Amino acid sequence: MAKDKNIQQEIAAHRAEEHYFDQAAVDEVMKKYDRESNTRVWEGWQKWAVNIVLAAFSCFSIYVTLFATWLDLIRYPSFMGCIIIIGYLCFPAKKGDHKPNHMPWYDWVIMILGAAAFFYVVVNAQSLTVRLGTMNIKSYEIVIGVIGVLSVVELCRRSVGLPILCVAGVFLIYTMYYYWFGRGFGPVRAIRQVTIGLFYQTTGVLTTPVQVCAKFIVVFIIFGAFLERTGISDFFINLANCVAGSSSGGPAKVAVISSALCGMVSGSSVGNTVTTGSVTIPMMKKTGYKGEFAGAVEAAASTGGQIMPPIMGAAAFLMAEYVGVPYSDIIVRAILPAVLYFLGIFICVHLEARKLGLKGIPRSELPKFSHLIKKIYLLLPLIVLVYLVSSGTRTMAYAAAVSIVIAVVVSLFNKDCRMTPATFFDALASGAKSCITVAAACGMAGVIAGCINMTGLASKLITAIVSFSGGHLFIALFLTMLCCIVLGMGVPTTANYCIMASTCAPILIQMGIPQMAAHFFVFYFGIVADITPPVALAAYAGSAIARSKPMKTAFNATKLAIAAFVVPYIFAMNPAMLLIDTNVLEIVQIIVTSIFGIFGVAAAMNGFIFRKANWLVRALMCVGGLMMLYPGNITDFAGIALLLVLLAWQYFGAKKAAKA
Repeated sequence: MAKDKNIQQEIAAHRAEEHYFDQAAVDEVMKKYDRESNTRVWEGWQKWAVNIVLAAFSCFSIYVTLFATWLDLIRYPSFMGCIIIIGYLCFPAKKGDHKPNHMPWYDWVIMILGAAAFFYVVVNAQSLTVRLGTMNIKSYEIVIGVIGVLSVVELCRRSVGLPILCVAGVFLIYTMYYYWFGRGFGPVRAIRQVTIGLFYQTTGVLTTPVQVCAKFIVVFIIFGAFLERTGISDFFINLANCVAGSSSGGPAKVAVISSALCGMVSGSSVGNTVTTGSVTIPMMKKTGYKGEFAGAVEAAASTGGQIMPPIMGAAAFLMAEYVGVPYSDIIVRAILPAVLYFLGIFICVHLEARKLGLKGIPRSELPKFSHLIKKIYLLLPLIVLVYLVSSGTRTMAYAAAVSIVIAVVVSLFNKDCRMTPATFFDALASGAKSCITVAAACGMAGVIAGCINMTGLASKLITAIVSFSGGHLFIALFLTMLCCIVLGMGVPTTANYCIMASTCAPILIQMGIPQMAAHFFVFYFGIVADITPPVALAAYAGSAIARSKPMKTAFNATKLAIAAFVVPYIFAMNPAMLLIDTNVLEIVQIIVTSIFGIFGVAAAMNGFIFRKANWLVRALMCVGGLMMLYPGNITDFAGIALLLVLLAWQYFGAKKAAKA
């Protein structure tokens, strides 16, 4: 009884804390944890001039994607040249430099020289195409190439951060060592070889990541900017409130649902955490959740937005290119793992609410469904996008372009977010600004991939890990997971996936895992790095809003997202979860057993079902859940039997304790 009293007092204390943040406070959190928001401040006519350049870039990208049939050495260098221009216009050299209309002379010099290096390739594309076959590159062109690569490196430092540069630096040093000492080229010839490979050939900066970014990702980012201005984020939050707001611990469930829906649009872990978290985290704390738990719920749910179809993170577009399948295939195969991920968080949230005795939001304070249904037309752009992508009759770029037009038309019927010429212009500029970070990360991922290809490092790593694992699949999976998480700490998901797709995915494929499952495995673990300590940017952003301890919030987020650590092992060993070589009966069985399995694992992590569970019950719940997730009829039956026994034990034990 004393313990229950303490819990109720703690709930009352948390309910007294109503931390509703104004926009200025939210912006401060974004500046601290999201490099993309740390942009240069322009005012007056300078702001208009910069926005015109940004909007022009968006229009240029859409035009080139839909209509241009340029050579690769024209299309991709022109794209990166434009990125260099808008990147240096938007990102200052130092974090926190917000002096209005201030761009130092050296930024102008770097911007002009960097862009000129890429446009030099555009102008001389025909000549370079011929001369690259014989490696007939002139000395001054090597200097131009070095300038181009360094301009991308510096832009990446400004917009993305240092961790990815540290990774790239290690690979560059190894590549120089390989040519200088391993091949005996000497310093000058080594620099020449590396520069040609990284700048002029489509195996470095201009390799697959930048190509996919220029062809697909940029248009989808612009579509996301238009979609946000239709008011769809508010619609998703209100919809989540209608569905789950009044249930036990409703605000946390609202956070899970709304973050899953909003994450489809934003594709950014930190951005989604701050955007929806500024609304949901104070609501959770007011209901009675601890700050560490509230911040963790939002961070874990927001991170999952990158795996939620139909608009997943940028890495999903890269996966389609690497695997060689239509993007619609990626969407379909991602559905079940994504549902399990969010189901695991939802179950943990529900059990935590039951443990604390929390109630939901009074129905009188919730939006009415009858009013919400009137705005169902806001979903039309997403519906059109899914239809066009899944039909396969049109390209993804065409689908995104049509959806942008639909978003503009839809906004005209929403008086609260009606798109005017000013907001249309703002959406173009905002979409372009959001492209900078992704393009810079893709360019740096290209540098890393180029180093791996030029040195044959991937084959050496494959041999080393296969030898170390002794041919045991589980050990190889575990080592791959560690590589993904370590490399993903502070490195954008896009770059992390590119590195792992080049190095670790081939290892898993060589050990018998289907190509699709291997790439999904590294994709998942690259994403969860955003909530895995010690560098968990999304969790730290959530803790800043919740005013909680960052590391404790990160550990809670990891525990909530346990499905993301378990499910990849399951579909690696049982590709049927990704709808690979399966049938309808197997799919139904997988869905049912996976749901019960995730429940068992989530309950074990939370330590409460009908009453508090001791360590033995929690361990057995975890075992039962894992048995149901592991492929096989015997393990399924054994797992469900164990779970049912434990549930009955908990239920009758709780009733007995209540009577006493």
